[in-house]
Amino acid sequence: MDRLGEIHQLLIPLPGYTVTINLEVLVMTAIVFFLALTFGFTVSRKRSMPPSRFQIVGELIVLTFFGLTEEALGRTHAKRYAPLICALFIFLLLSNWLGILPHLEEPTRDLNTPLSLGLLGFVVAHYVGIREKGFKAYIKSYFEPVFFLMPLNVIGELAKIVSISFRLFGNIMGGAIIILVVSYLTFSILLPPFLNVFFGLFVGTIQAFVFTMLTVVYISVQLK
Repeated sequence: MDRLGEIHQLLIPLPGYTVTINLEVLVMTAIVFFLALTFGFTVSRKRSMPPSRFQIVGELIVLTFFGLTEEALGRTHAKRYAPLICALFIFLLLSNWLGILPHLEEPTRDLNTPLSLGLLGFVVAHYVGIREKGFKAYIKSYFEPVFFLMPLNVIGELAKIVSISFRLFGNIMGGAIIILVVSYLTFSILLPPFLNVFFGLFVGTIQAFVFTMLTVVYISVQLK
């Protein structure tokens, strides 16, 4: 049970500040990047008719999220932002599935990963808002419908980062805690491996999809 909160850290002292790096998260994230790049290279390099299994999966992901992005943002914006949305889903999916493998952990179990991705979506969404509306109209939208609601509008936008990040983190960490508790109670017989697969494949896939689609929704809101 104690291992759940155990984090191997690298401390880099700087004048007046210490930089803390979570080594396990960096290693697991590097593994996910490697798997994602390998998958993308395999799909794009070995295209054929009839398509291979990897090609079918890759085309299914691209077509699905391009279609969903097009419905939310329109065809012009979908061409620009659908690659980002597809990459985000693949990264989250592989991150959430990584914990199924022995001795590996999900990068999304560390709050820094979901929070960073939430900030990424926030920055992209507001960049789109400024680009499409113009800076003046973008700022003006925070004073609507009445000017004194501006603080609430700002808090509402910042709350989106907290909401989307903690939802993903809470589900992945909650699954890890449940598996660990059940493992102690049943001495790791049958049920914990089943729970590990369930939370990794089913819950991990659902949470990756939800996070990705919420990012699309946040971008679409800035276009209105």
